[in-house]
Amino acid sequence: MNIRQTAAAIASEPCDLGATEAAAAIAEGALSSRELVESCLARIAERDGEVRAWAHLDPEQALADARAADAVPPKGPLHGVPVGLKDIINVAGMPTRFNSPIYPDYVPVADSACAAMIRKAGGLILGKTVTTEFANRHPGPTMNPHNRAHTPGGSSQGSAAAVADRQVPLGIGTQTSGSIIRPSAFCGIVGYKPSFGEISRVGVKPHSGTLDTVGLCGRSVADVELLRAVLVGIPHEPAAPSPLTLRVALCRTAEWEQAEPCTRAAIETAARLLADAGAEMVDLELPDALFAGWQDDHRRIANFEAARSFGHEKRLFLDQLSRDFYEGRVRDGERCSVEDYIASQRRAEAMRIWIEAALDEVDIVLTPAAAGEAPQGLARTGDARFNSLWTLLYTPCVTLPFGTGPAGLPLGIQLVGRRFEDERLFAIAAAVEGLLGQG
Repeated sequence: MNIRQTAAAIASEPCDLGATEAAAAIAEGALSSRELVESCLARIAERDGEVRAWAHLDPEQALADARAADAVPPKGPLHGVPVGLKDIINVAGMPTRFNSPIYPDYVPVADSACAAMIRKAGGLILGKTVTTEFANRHPGPTMNPHNRAHTPGGSSQGSAAAVADRQVPLGIGTQTSGSIIRPSAFCGIVGYKPSFGEISRVGVKPHSGTLDTVGLCGRSVADVELLRAVLVGIPHEPAAPSPLTLRVALCRTAEWEQAEPCTRAAIETAARLLADAGAEMVDLELPDALFAGWQDDHRRIANFEAARSFGHEKRLFLDQLSRDFYEGRVRDGERCSVEDYIASQRRAEAMRIWIEAALDEVDIVLTPAAAGEAPQGLARTGDARFNSLWTLLYTPCVTLPFGTGPAGLPLGIQLVGRRFEDERLFAIAAAVEGLLGQG
């Protein structure tokens, strides 16, 4: 079966293709970048009122970029494939508004590192996706593509919703608490938070320098792995799925009882399927003496740093900051003493040392990706308690869609790997993706 036949078997429209299929079809001449971008723009036009995932879109420029890509030989693994970037990430010539009235007309003159690496690999920036205000709590207009009465999550809500709704094959967001993994789980796609520091944050609006992490979302593990290779600047060599004769640690965390019954059932079912496939299942218990206050430590670090990162906005535009943002994270950070901040940083380092040693004994950690399915309403973006811990620990994480909740919305499981062993995490995630797809 050739590329054209493969694409036809997978998708009725080019926008239905995942990034890996689209990139392969373009490289083989079976699909043009223009055809792909036209299909994505048509899907956006059809669904814009239902999803509202885009903060900035210039169809004429997107088509011009696609025609330019078609006029030259493929120059990288992402050649001709469009990507959506969260609207706190700079793209030269496109407005960056941060979902804030403070920045109605800010147009960067330089690309972020992410945008530059995408262009270098031949990819296209389709547009800017909706973020919550400064990637914090105050939501944007985006709705869950599976049910518009429900949140898509935050803060990378536009990227996750656009990818899930087949409006763009790949999205880039950020995670300071749970802002990639949770919206990906809510929208039923694959989300990836890399090891802290692996992907450059140059050109991304800082929130918490200790915790901010650029993250990715796509429709398959292979798609996300492709984009990760581009952004890290390494050759794209898809990992073969790992054999499932693994040692898998089920980590319920102290917050397990706060997960909804559907999530607990999904995790237990995934654990059973892994065991049936040959995995050795063990429990990973986090010692209370070390981890009991992790949520407070995460909050202190994130808020202390945010209160300083947004000094310009506080000084000149205080009346244009939402109450959610200023009275929440920023004011809390202003009240935090430097002594408490340093103490939390030291405890976080101790937790990272412990988890590094614990992950020497297992291949992967299985844990919830969110408390449950996407909550009803758009005023809040969901609970990050099942994500923030792993952000604090700097570990790479992947969420895979698995099952649905009582409202028929997607659920996700989360796989956690050892820091800077992201390739190993992808190999295992690809195998688990195949297993859960069969289950």
